[in-house]
Amino acid sequence: MLNFVLCDDNYIILDRLGKMLDSLFIKYNIEACILYKTTTPEDLLDYVNSNDVNVLILDIDLKSSMSGLDIAEKVRKKDKNIYIIFSTAHLEYGLVAYRYKTFDYIPKPITTQRLEDTFLRLLDDMNGNVNEYIQLDNSKILIKKDSIQYIKKEGMKVIFHTDEKKYEVYSSFIKILKNLPRNFIRCHKSYIVNIQRVSEIDLKANIIYLNNTQNKCYIGAKYKNDLMEVLKNEHFTNNLECG
Repeated sequence: MLNFVLCDDNYIILDRLGKMLDSLFIKYNIEACILYKTTTPEDLLDYVNSNDVNVLILDIDLKSSMSGLDIAEKVRKKDKNIYIIFSTAHLEYGLVAYRYKTFDYIPKPITTQRLEDTFLRLLDDMNGNVNEYIQLDNSKILIKKDSIQYIKKEGMKVIFHTDEKKYEVYSSFIKILKNLPRNFIRCHKSYIVNIQRVSEIDLKANIIYLNNTQNKCYIGAKYKNDLMEVLKNEHFTNNLECG
C-alpha cells in the first residue's frame, strides 16, 4: 500500500488533487490511498512524524510562516526515503526545490496528464522497472504494457486496444515491436497480439479470442507457423484452448 499525504493552502485544490489521484489509483489498479490532506504546515509535520508516509505532494507557497521548502527540509532530516513532489505556480522556485532530493516539480495549475506522467514515473522508480510502460509516439501518453490486449494497424494509424480504452498513433509495427516484450507477437499483417491476454485460438478459422470477451484478432497465413512455434517454445499454450 502506498500512502500519500497532500498539503496546499487552498482547500479546493486539495480536493481536486485528491480526486485526480484516486482516479489514477483505480485506472492503474494500484493499492494506494490518500492518508491525510491539510492546509496547515504544522499539522502536516506532526502527521508525517508519527505516520508511515511514502509520497508527499507539497505546495511551496503556503501563505504561512513556513513554506513547502521549509517543510521539505524538516522532513528530509527525519526521512530520506519519502518521495517529495512540489507543486507551485511560482516557477522561480523550481531549481531551489530540487535541493531537497525532490522527485518532481509540477507547475500549477496541475493538469491530469501532467500528474499522470509523474505518477507513472513514480511507480517505475519504486518498482525499479523502467520497462513497464510504453510511450506513444509524439505523445506524453504512457500505457502500461500488460494492459494492452492487441494492436491493430489501420492504414497509417496504429491502434492500441487496452483494458481501459483505445489509443491511436501514427507509427509502424516495426518501430513499435522494438519497444515491446516477447509476449507480443505479430500474428497478421495488421495485428500484434499480447499472448498473455489470449483465452482461445481457433486454428480453423484463424481467429484469436482475447480475455473471454468479444475482442479478437486474426492470424495471417504468413505468420501462422511462426506464431505457433513461439507459443510452443515459450510455453504460452499452457493456459490456452486451441480449437
